[in-house]
Amino acid sequence: MNYPIEQIARIISAREMIRTPSTVRLLLTDSRSLFEPSESLFFAIVTEHNDGHRYIEQLYRKGVRNFVVQYVDKQTEALAEANFLLVDSSLAALQSLAAYHRKRFAIPVIGITGSNGKTMVKEWLYQLLHKNFKIVRSPRSYNSQIGVPLSIWQLDDETELGIFEAGVSQPSEMSRLEPIVYPTIGLFTSIGDAHQENFNSLEEKCREKLDLFKHSEIILFNSDNLLLRHCIRERYPEKATFCWSMHDPQADLYISKIEKSIEGAQITYHHSGKRSAIFIPFPDEASVENLILCLAVILYLGVDIPDMQSGFENLESVAMRLNVKKGIHNNILINDTYNSDINSLAIALDFMSRRSLDNTLKPVVILSDILQSGMESRLFYQKVADLVTQKQVTQFVGIGPDLMENAALFKLDKVFFKTTEAFLNAGYLNQWTDSIILIKGSRKFQFERISEQLEEKVHQTTLEVDLDAVTHNFKYFRSKLKPETKVICMVKAFGYGIGSYELAKTLQDQGCDYLAVAVADEGYELRREGITMPIMVMNPEIHAFNMLFDCNLEPEVYSFGLLNSLIKEAGRRGIMNYPVHIKLNTGMNRLGFDPEEIGEVAAILKQQQAIKVRSVFSHLAGSDSPELDTFTMLQLQKFMAVSGELESLLQYPVMRHVLNSAGIERFPDYQHQMVRLGIGLYGISAVDQNLLKPVATLKTRILQIRHVKKGETIGYNRKDMLKSDSVIACLPVGYADGLDRRLGNRRSSVLINGLRCPIVGNICMDISLVDVTGVSVKEGDEAIIFGQDISISELAKQLDTIPYEILTSVSPRVKRVYFKE
Repeated sequence: MNYPIEQIARIISAREMIRTPSTVRLLLTDSRSLFEPSESLFFAIVTEHNDGHRYIEQLYRKGVRNFVVQYVDKQTEALAEANFLLVDSSLAALQSLAAYHRKRFAIPVIGITGSNGKTMVKEWLYQLLHKNFKIVRSPRSYNSQIGVPLSIWQLDDETELGIFEAGVSQPSEMSRLEPIVYPTIGLFTSIGDAHQENFNSLEEKCREKLDLFKHSEIILFNSDNLLLRHCIRERYPEKATFCWSMHDPQADLYISKIEKSIEGAQITYHHSGKRSAIFIPFPDEASVENLILCLAVILYLGVDIPDMQSGFENLESVAMRLNVKKGIHNNILINDTYNSDINSLAIALDFMSRRSLDNTLKPVVILSDILQSGMESRLFYQKVADLVTQKQVTQFVGIGPDLMENAALFKLDKVFFKTTEAFLNAGYLNQWTDSIILIKGSRKFQFERISEQLEEKVHQTTLEVDLDAVTHNFKYFRSKLKPETKVICMVKAFGYGIGSYELAKTLQDQGCDYLAVAVADEGYELRREGITMPIMVMNPEIHAFNMLFDCNLEPEVYSFGLLNSLIKEAGRRGIMNYPVHIKLNTGMNRLGFDPEEIGEVAAILKQQQAIKVRSVFSHLAGSDSPELDTFTMLQLQKFMAVSGELESLLQYPVMRHVLNSAGIERFPDYQHQMVRLGIGLYGISAVDQNLLKPVATLKTRILQIRHVKKGETIGYNRKDMLKSDSVIACLPVGYADGLDRRLGNRRSSVLINGLRCPIVGNICMDISLVDVTGVSVKEGDEAIIFGQDISISELAKQLDTIPYEILTSVSPRVKRVYFKE
């Protein structure tokens, strides 16, 4: 929505210095987030560590003309076309403007507060209700004194429902946020220790958070929380409430049963005299409670629950900032900076514990003082020590004066340091081998210095892998199948280039039935890392039989020579009924037995007991190409006939699988007992790319920027002569990293600060050059080769190849960084 600058001056009671007629549509508090200069209003906010007034001249040069300021010096006053609105506090002015904007909309607005779960509840409500309402919600975790006003500013005339979260870290903050959000519906998620340090008690913090609901029509909360129930009834004795409970059958929403499984939780509930149930795909306690609150909102709003069933079942997880990297000396690093409280520590320890149980890695924890506990120090660190012991951590490193003071509480191999600097100087970084190391520290301790020294590679080019996207894509394809259909996930070629172990572990956690690799060596590595699920080897080699049998890997059998050799070797070892998978050639004409050979195959199999057929399968040659559908149908029919003949001759059940990723989407009627999920797992769809999430992002950073004159050339062989004066950025990524040399000479581009910048000149082995003329960049800025906005499908099309080649071409020297909820 648009506001004339004069109107904004009146709203915020500013002393105005208006020189240029202007209309404002966008609010800006961070100069790096500039989008539309002519329509932006910049608030020069002064904080303890920064002063927004320092960026006024820079923004003016970029086209910004409207500024809310606390002072005007001679340099800024000389900006002839600039409009200045002078106020006592730029932050207070921002909040006043947002509060005015909020009052313009007579719509239901949900305000969410609590110690934990605000973002999860907000995002899940959006997922559940976005088809019923035109919703505006807080972006990411915009729940602060600056984030809330920026969130509210998104409201427009089309908005039907607002969902905003508000957080506080000290007294009196919520009273400033309440008139901005002005919620009609209040949600209180939980009350806990997070951000407790500035409050004398949990009760004081609870009362502070309740200020958000001063004008709300109703408050929804968990009445089993006695402190929360007491504070609400004391503060708002006349206000309507909607309570949910696991103990009180008279509650508005009574939860009578929760049945948990690996896949999720079945919640049986009672409301308005009716008994119903929903299934959610998350079994953990926090998710269950957060989704019960979401259910309460839906019931209060009167949304039709039967329409919500599939919505709950298909909920996506809300990402958290936790990443996994490979470290020196065969270590695995887990970096977690999401929260600095004991709850997030428990989550991170649980994540580490599950990884370490799957292999021989020793769990190590490096932890700083936790600054937001709000508890008496000894009691709090006793809880930390108990948690570390419970998760079977083998060594603990504590950094900070509080941890040093409570060192005696930790009954395990331990060492303590007062500062990060002292730890780095002690020489501990090289002592760990074959360990999984959780690095969790408050920001003031600068633990990034520790992780940087423990990382295996320092190459600035990285491949970021979103494990939550892997889970999303797996669940999408799983939704296309019958419940009893098994899924084989292809993790060959180092997991299509993204890294096989973390991928395999994620899939194992999600209930994948089988993994498939190309050669036995890949299966051996997965077994060595602790992967226990069945693994199929697609191209077994006779010289790798020892590895095959020792690691319990199941071979594909595609020829008589391989069949007879396997029978002989299994017999020699005294093995009976070792599982194998028979491959048929139905038209691909690559590997496999031809249809007319099936009788002979069955005869050989029936004469021995060393191996037993677990499945029979074939490959489709063109399931992703509609123009080849006639041939695909011929293959499918041939497979049904020949596989049926084999099963009949063997006289025992054999699983069948023929569908690949595209086949699952386009020919689901032929799923048989199993399917093979390959490129679809990595974000490539044969039907609609928007249904899947990109898994991998290849990125690097600008090494150097230089100004090059018109007529000069760029790179080897002088292939690119500049037609005008240009700004050229040098990136540490080349064809040795997997950036195809054919993408140079302006054939492709990279993404820098949201803008596409063409690759100029020939791509070198380790370096590429891009034209950043007209783009605001500096050395160290991030450059994205492929990811969300430049897809691997786009690069594949430019190179006249397939996405598989793009992914698998990323060099092993490129550091893999894994992100996980």
